[in-house]
Amino acid sequence: MLADLPTACDVGTKRNSQGFKTTWIGYKLHLDVADGMIPISVVLTSASVHDSQVAIPLATISAQRVTNRYDLMDTAYCSPILRAHNPRSGEKIAFAAHEAQRYKECSTVERVNAHLKDDFGASRVNVRGPAKVMTHLIVLVLAADQLLRWVT
Repeated sequence: MLADLPTACDVGTKRNSQGFKTTWIGYKLHLDVADGMIPISVVLTSASVHDSQVAIPLATISAQRVTNRYDLMDTAYCSPILRAHNPRSGEKIAFAAHEAQRYKECSTVERVNAHLKDDFGASRVNVRGPAKVMTHLIVLVLAADQLLRWVT
């Protein structure tokens, strides 16, 4: 599945929370994180790759590394293929109180992304090629940083 994902440098566009388009040239980092903001799996793709294209490969990699009860993703990972596997079939079902609390954890990966950009210099990567970009992003340093926070 990973071999089918493009990794060449290209242009990515998305709408921000205010509805304005944001455009960048380069790559896109897709993360799967556990509670405590600990990275489990990372996939680097071309900037134009939609999140939904990476959902199944990312979940598959994570399933080989950890045992989890479910995968929690935001709406950017929604696609017709993923919706077909959803037993609700688009029907909105109210969350129980404990489920609503758990859904709030969806923002964990956003905090990890912000941490990478703000504290590890990932907002502007000035190297070429996916291998160099992954090395520059220092995902292992982020994992070590988060694990140390749990210990101390």
